[in-house]
Amino acid sequence: MIATRTEMTHASASGFDTKPPEEALAILAVAQVEAARVVQEAVPEIAKAAQLAADCITGGGWLVYVAAGSSGLMALADALEIPGTYGLARDRIKVLLAGGLAALTDMEGGPEDDADAARAAIAEAGVGNGDCVIALTASGYTPYPMAAVDAARAAGARTIGISNNSGAPIFEKVDVAICLPTPPEVIAGSTRMGAGTAQKIALNMLSTMMAVHLGHVHDGFMVNVIADNAKLRGRARRIVMAVSEVPEDAAAAALEQAGGAVKVAILLAAGADGLAEAQRLLDESRGHLRPALKTLGQ
Repeated sequence: MIATRTEMTHASASGFDTKPPEEALAILAVAQVEAARVVQEAVPEIAKAAQLAADCITGGGWLVYVAAGSSGLMALADALEIPGTYGLARDRIKVLLAGGLAALTDMEGGPEDDADAARAAIAEAGVGNGDCVIALTASGYTPYPMAAVDAARAAGARTIGISNNSGAPIFEKVDVAICLPTPPEVIAGSTRMGAGTAQKIALNMLSTMMAVHLGHVHDGFMVNVIADNAKLRGRARRIVMAVSEVPEDAAAAALEQAGGAVKVAILLAAGADGLAEAQRLLDESRGHLRPALKTLGQ
């Protein structure tokens, strides 16, 4: 059997364990940079995936991440961070990990081969028409995400596949294929390293662009942020100040009136005549601030 790229030997691996720590760590650092660089090649596919995900969310569907092992940790990080950053309701996001929640404390290898468990997880989660499934597998042929994709498509869901090997079998099963052809790992097969780095970057890009399509980003600000601690409440005030060009006291008052809803507060600070008008402007612009502010002459 021919080894996939993620299982091949890195050019700098020979004698790696005998090198001085600084030299060995420099090799690892360079390998991470090389892995990150390949994401640029996948920008067109990431753009398609972000639009697909946004369309599903707009249509009322779920965003469902499916993965095993290290890829599962990358998926979980993205899924957990989206609600706080972009205000997407937590119940619109699901994460299906090989081995279930137990995998977060004891990441055994066996569950990633359990295709039946993947099919059962898709069915139990109620994945179906209008949902978007993002399946990650560094090798491109891990049974758990592969079977989950088959089950999701059979149920009517749209699918995105992310792998670090060109020609990965999962690419033949999905609507959008994102190939991140990272170089061989310095520690052969340790895909928590370069492959994981590339996957995390790609997910960051995908979910951020999805948020842009949903109207949750304005001029680089997270205008749908859930301000549920002191740091984020301060950030919310600064966002309202910057976008609406008002002083801090006015921004704080607008946020108070809006119940902490940043977009509504921005429109109030910009001159909207009360909560009802601010919400109407947002509804008419499908949640996007720029056209709503334009209506107010901003």
